[in-house]
Amino acid sequence: MKISDRLINQLSTLAKLEFKDEGFDEIKNDLDKMLKFINILDKLDVSNIEPLSHLSTELNVLRDDIIINYECKQSAMMNSPETDSDYFKVKKVINKA
Repeated sequence: MKISDRLINQLSTLAKLEFKDEGFDEIKNDLDKMLKFINILDKLDVSNIEPLSHLSTELNVLRDDIIINYECKQSAMMNSPETDSDYFKVKKVINKA
């Protein structure tokens, strides 16, 4: 596949990207390098290789969920500068734009 200025313009429009003149040539060269690498991968013989569903053979080791009623709720609430009944009060950190 030939990387043309027209192709870069189409891809940048689809991706909603804008390139300055010096960035345009860099993107064109990078895309050309990526396609050459993919062409090298296409030439590899992978007929004897099993497809992977996961990259690792490791399994997650999970523990059972055990509900424990801790008696330290009162002491945790005492360490808070502000509380509201059973909840910690914190300053607002998200502003709507």
